[in-house]
Amino acid sequence: MPKLPLHNVAMTSAAVIALSAGAAAAQQACTNYTVQDGDTMATIAIAAYGTSNYQPIFNANRNSISNPNDLAPGLALVLPCEDGSLPNGQSAREIIAEQQERFASSTQTSSFKAPIKLVTGNGWAPFADETLDGGGFITRLGTTALQRAGNAHEYSISFVDDWNSHIETLLPLGAFDVSMAWNMPDCTNRSYEWSWETEIRCTQFHASAPVYDIVLGFYTLPQSDYASATSFEDLKGATVCRMEGWFIHDLEQEGLQPEKTIDLLQPVTARECLDAVLTGSADVATFEVQLFADAMAEMGLNENDLVENPYVTTLSALRFITHRSNPMGKQYLAMLNKGLNEMRESGEWYAIISDTLNEHNERLIASSG
Repeated sequence: MPKLPLHNVAMTSAAVIALSAGAAAAQQACTNYTVQDGDTMATIAIAAYGTSNYQPIFNANRNSISNPNDLAPGLALVLPCEDGSLPNGQSAREIIAEQQERFASSTQTSSFKAPIKLVTGNGWAPFADETLDGGGFITRLGTTALQRAGNAHEYSISFVDDWNSHIETLLPLGAFDVSMAWNMPDCTNRSYEWSWETEIRCTQFHASAPVYDIVLGFYTLPQSDYASATSFEDLKGATVCRMEGWFIHDLEQEGLQPEKTIDLLQPVTARECLDAVLTGSADVATFEVQLFADAMAEMGLNENDLVENPYVTTLSALRFITHRSNPMGKQYLAMLNKGLNEMRESGEWYAIISDTLNEHNERLIASSG
């Protein structure tokens, strides 16, 4: 592929590291790009942005990418601009302002006696974090959906850091109506033995339509045999690190079952998982690609230290959930689904996500300076 000067974009602080190293780019942001033979999502992201975080590219091309590890040559991709907007289109903030003005005259009405009680976690930037505009993009998507598609319903929003308490006590006891947002397994798939976590999620909760699809990568030392694994079968026997409280049903579905085919290490933070791989106490770390890029930048690491396996990834959709005992739960989810559908059609869904990612990444760059 031709070598072009790197286009400086604020995607993550890893971009600052790449720029200081004089990285060259094969493609620029804010353009369309045709996939070449040998391209991967990570190499395209590095070329365009100086970071291996390809989640923003995946977000912008979700309708045409079903498997991030299987890009067909000739596939046309949209590479988002510096602020996350799409080439030759309105900026994210313009779209958001337009939609806000459109609904400014809508009055909040509710046929219910109390506002819909929403809860999410905190400190999970850019998804849910009180310090970000609107509380992060998952929070913004939920609250905005309740004001779109004719909903105009009142709501309250709370941040509770203990995620397990959401499904163990807060939703079952009715303290809150909707928790945002959860990775839900495919509850129609009984081809593997469900863990207690999968059992609870599939039998005790209702879930919305997918709100946001995340890509989860698998990260190893460059010289590790697992770096060249071409299937999940090749990862069997490995010590795999994913943080405490994170879902594991995607691993189970691929035959990577703790205590049976893999050893599972579960520290608290992503940095601890990466440290475990660096020190040899784990063979593979696996979590979402945005968090990997952030953690790598914060730790001052690059592709010479840790690499993403180019052949194996899993996808998981974040959803809003209600407990099955909540008599209004399905109706609340229907409202959210209706609002989200309208937001996707208007472009507001993507605009909110890209606007929050831009805010998050600007903070990372500022903190790295």
